[in-house]
Formats: sequence, structure tokens, C-alpha cells
Amino acid sequence: MAIIKPFPAIRPAKGLEHKIAALPYDVYNKEEAKQVVQSNPYSFLKIDRAETQFEDSISTYDKCVYEKAHELLWNMIAKNEFIQDKKPCYYIYQLTMNQRKQTGIVACASIDDYEKNIIKKHENTREDKEIDRINHVEACEAQTGPIFLAYRSNQIINEIITKNQKNEPVYDFVSDDLISHTVWMITNDNDISTIFSAFENINEIYIADGHHRCASAYKVGLKYRQKAPEYTGLEEFNYFLSVLFPDDQLMIMDYNRVIKELNGYNEVSFLKIVSQIFKVELITSSSMKPTKKGEISMYLGKNWYRILIPDEFLSNDPVDDLDVSILQNRLLAPILNIKDPKTDKKIDFVGGIRGMDELEKRVATDCKVAFAMYPTSIQELFQVADASLLMPPKSTWFEPKLRSGLFIHSMK
Repeated sequence: MAIIKPFPAIRPAKGLEHKIAALPYDVYNKEEAKQVVQSNPYSFLKIDRAETQFEDSISTYDKCVYEKAHELLWNMIAKNEFIQDKKPCYYIYQLTMNQRKQTGIVACASIDDYEKNIIKKHENTREDKEIDRINHVEACEAQTGPIFLAYRSNQIINEIITKNQKNEPVYDFVSDDLISHTVWMITNDNDISTIFSAFENINEIYIADGHHRCASAYKVGLKYRQKAPEYTGLEEFNYFLSVLFPDDQLMIMDYNRVIKELNGYNEVSFLKIVSQIFKVELITSSSMKPTKKGEISMYLGKNWYRILIPDEFLSNDPVDDLDVSILQNRLLAPILNIKDPKTDKKIDFVGGIRGMDELEKRVATDCKVAFAMYPTSIQELFQVADASLLMPPKSTWFEPKLRSGLFIHSMK
């Protein structure tokens, strides 16, 4: 049973939501983050990336950076640029991209569920990234970036969401990247109780994106437990800010590969060896993207080729059966000597949001070959997590991105 509880969010004052809401902290480098904050002083990025308030000589991880994040957040709250709801609520958060809607529930999930593997993982985390978010959460005394969770669609929850979407939204705006963001509050006590009970009957929740923030929230919660003078289990540090989406609402885009060198092969000899491993066809149609699982598109020498994965490469192992795993294990590792795609400098990754033109551009500039993947499905992600296995690096690209700053979970 999953514990997904309502909470009284700290959220932007009406009229400031479109200025405050920001893309996640980790989609920007330092220079890009500074430019965003300079152009929009309200941007929540100034809190998520408080190093933007200092000279470049100050480390992103300096103690003063986290102290500045606390100062900026609570000053905005003191100036009523943020408000806090008086009662615990659930919130409906709908994002619309290219007329496609994705609707989830904003709530708090349990660190105990994370520990018990009711909230399932599919990625490893890096200690340095965990420490950064631990320091940020502790300094701010709040969780500022929601963790992106998924669950198998539930009719009871869906019906309550649909009913409450008939009410007036508290926010409805379009961000600079043309994503529409609409938020409704669920304040009715019966609806709140029904949603809570419905989640209690769900035994698996999945981290779609935000493994580092989730691990950090868990570790902060454990630290606070040790310091709590009279621990009850009801304290806010036992829970972490989340947005939960039903599986049928989610869109995973392709996460593509570009390779910077051919390990001694030229274009002709490389095409020949790829053809010995897979069935390869020259693409003569206008559509270069793979159309189904088991297909990979390859851009080499100004031509697109369709790579077809033979049945004998398929596996009952949910990780080995992924298209990205088959490409890695059958071609990238043995032929191009890319043993660890997480650290090897010969490979780079391009999110599907950038389109096929970006792959052609990379091959024309700094790479030799590109591979366009068919998107990993949410069901494949569930199967890997259910087996307590790990996805290969860069297997999933979720769009649209959740905004930070629309919902804050105070740990005070």
C-alpha cells in the first residue's frame, strides 16, 4: 500500500505563477542559469541554482550558496510572493504540449515507501548529486522540486480528477516554451479521503524522473528523524514532494545516440559490419524515425538506414530486451569499444525533443554516426523496476518537463 498524502503547498501568489515557474535546475549549465535569472528576477531558478547570485569564482556547492537559497526563498514568502494554503490538499497539475494533455496529482509520498521499494527505482544515483540536493533541502527547510512518479491508471482517482477539473483553476498560463500549465485544487474532504484510500490500494509507484532528488529526500528524512526530540512519524520530513501521473497519461520520447569516432572503421567498412550483425535497409521514404520496437534508424555518410533487430537478439530479461541494450551490447561495445556509455567520451546523447535534424547536424559537425531509437515504453520501465533491475543510461526522455516553484513542501 502506498501512502500518498495531501499537504498545504507553498505556491506562487496569483499573478506571479508564470514568472516564478522554472524548468528543473539540472537542465541548465551555470552560464545558462545565470542568463535566465538575469532576464527574470522572479524565476525560481535563482533559488534552485543560487550560485547565480555570486561571482563565477564561488563554487556551486559552497555553503554560502545554500544559505542564499534559504534567504531568497523565505524572503519571497515574507513578501507574499508565495502563499501557503491553510489545509492539506491535493493539487491537479496538467501540462499541455502540442495539444497533448498530461494530468497528474501533486502530493507528498512517503520515505518509508521508498525504503520498502513500494516506490520503485530504475536508475543508480551519484553521491555528489545526492549531496547537492541534500544540502539544498536542509538549507531551505523545504523541498522545492517535485519528483516525477508514475502509477498504473486507477479509475477512482481518474474520476475525482475529472470532476475537480470542472472547477475554476488556480493557475492557467503558457510558459516561454509554449507548454500550457493548469492547476486545480482538490479541497473537498470526501475527495481527499477517497484519493488517499485509492493510493493505499496501489502497491507499486515508480520513479519516472528524479532519482537523485528522491534519494536525497529519503536521506534528509532519516537525518531529521535522528534529531527529532519527540518523533511521531507524522512530521513533514517523512514525506517528499511529488507529482504522480497515471501510466496512460505519460509520453516517453526517444533518447538517441551520436558517436564521435568509428574505432578505426571508415563509413563503408562500418556499414558492412553493421549489416553482418543486423538486417540493414536504406531508407528511401521521407520518414526516418523508427516506427516500432525492434527498429533503429542510423545516419551514416549523409544517408539514413533502417536497422532491424533479429528475433534471436530478443530476451526474457527486461533490461537485455530493450532496444538501447541490444544496440549497446551487440554493436557499441564489441565493435566501437564503448564499454561504459555513462562515462565514455566517444558517445553523446540527444533527447528526442531536438528532432532528427539535430542528429544530422551532429554527424555533420563533431560525430561520425547517429542512432535514432524507438522510445522506451512506460511498461518497459515498469518491468525493469519490478524486477529490481536498472535501465541503461539515457533510456528515457520525458516531455514535457515539470516546473519547479509552483509547489513547495515545507519541512518546518
